Amino acid sequence: MKLTSHQNMKIFIFLLLSSHFAFSVKHSLKYISTASSGLPDFPEFVVAAVVDDNLVAFCNGNKKIIDLKHDWVKKVLEDDPHQLELYKGLCFQWEPTFFKAEINGLTQRFNQSGGVHILQRISGCEWDDETGEIVGFNQFGYDGEDFISIDLKTETWIAPKPEAVITKLGWDADKARMKYNQNYLTVIYPEWLKKYVDYGRSFLLRTELPSVSLLQKTPSSPVSCLATGFYPHRASLVWRKDGEELHEEVDHGEILPNHNGTFQMSVDLNLSSVTPEDWTRYDCVFQLSGVKEEIITKLEKDRIRTNWVKPSNMTVLVTAAVVVLVLILSGAAGFIDYNKKKAITPPSSPDNSTELSEQLNPET
Repeated sequence: MKLTSHQNMKIFIFLLLSSHFAFSVKHSLKYISTASSGLPDFPEFVVAAVVDDNLVAFCNGNKKIIDLKHDWVKKVLEDDPHQLELYKGLCFQWEPTFFKAEINGLTQRFNQSGGVHILQRISGCEWDDETGEIVGFNQFGYDGEDFISIDLKTETWIAPKPEAVITKLGWDADKARMKYNQNYLTVIYPEWLKKYVDYGRSFLLRTELPSVSLLQKTPSSPVSCLATGFYPHRASLVWRKDGEELHEEVDHGEILPNHNGTFQMSVDLNLSSVTPEDWTRYDCVFQLSGVKEEIITKLEKDRIRTNWVKPSNMTVLVTAAVVVLVLILSGAAGFIDYNKKKAITPPSSPDNSTELSEQLNPET
């Protein structure tokens, strides 16, 4: 099946935002570089900057334009030209060439020929503005699996696959590279993250409550509780019976991005063994981090919105359609999903890009 460029962008944004949806109060900064081969309708190289799981900057390696998503991001870069130079290097200079060489080398190392291949690097940090704790993270992933990541505590690299051992040995021996990583991940990136949070406070620290609906496809289908339009993504959605949270007969969906910067999530309840008389004992509860009030939706038949009524009265729910579409796209993007790991290596300086390529691809 050939995907349109619009569909491909949806896949990328889902991948981008699904990489870290843990329930956390920490701020985060990520630089995500993604290279692909075998996808004619998808850019060969894209880079994104993400703050608190919000896309703040994006560039396509084939276009010499950096797309800044908010005015406050422009102010950050005007105040800190170092970051703008980093974006340029990641998007248009050493990074695209480096990644193309790495994919070519890795296909040889894994004894692959043709097909679709994805190499992704995520580097960044998390910062707790209450405790001051800083955690840096780096990781390469190849074709949907971890390839190599850094351990700042032991000052070594972790190679979960045999094919990555040769890279680990070379990078472990390079003490200057380790110091370079430590400086970016624990000093430079945290400074930049604090600046983003300061300049974008009104956007990043806002709260928006969702609308909550009950949906059902057919009379025998589970009842889905859908919350959409909330921010931030730190939220919970559960089904309760007699005030107690249910862990069986429920299916929790992912937290997914909406086009307007808010999020949506759903949780299904299987009613196959529940009598109609017991429906009133169930309710769906949404809780947003930092907001005391809960949104409680009782399980009542007249509240359920469905598309199995007779055609003349059929209501097609746009929100439900969006959920289905994103889930389909997430399946297509599964081969580049990092299992919600924390992720990848800080951008290499131009002087080191050739050296990195040789270490990843010794045969070249």
